[in-house]
Amino acid sequence: MNNNATAIETLFEKASEYGKTSIELYKLQAIDKTAEVVSSLATRLVITIVVALFIVSANIGLALWIGELLGKTYYGFFVIAGAWALIALLVYAFRNQWIKEPVSNTMIIKMLQQKEI
Repeated sequence: MNNNATAIETLFEKASEYGKTSIELYKLQAIDKTAEVVSSLATRLVITIVVALFIVSANIGLALWIGELLGKTYYGFFVIAGAWALIALLVYAFRNQWIKEPVSNTMIIKMLQQKEI
């Protein structure tokens, strides 16, 4: 009887250790996925900022050039502002298709992607 009790206690201890180890593994996997997603977003954010600075500089130059061609500097800024307004309307109209779905799909793929060891 004492031998059976010891075997059952050992089994419960091993099951408890397995459960704790499994929980720890899931925590570490969640941390890994979160770090991967955050680092991916940070990289995209830096690239977006650099591209935005380029676009702003190019827009100022283009506005000044167009303004010079039209005779008044501020006309060029109005033309560029109008072009950006059209782009904003297009982006708003297709925001789900162009922004929401690709970002969601990327996030899901990153979260479900298995790490190769």
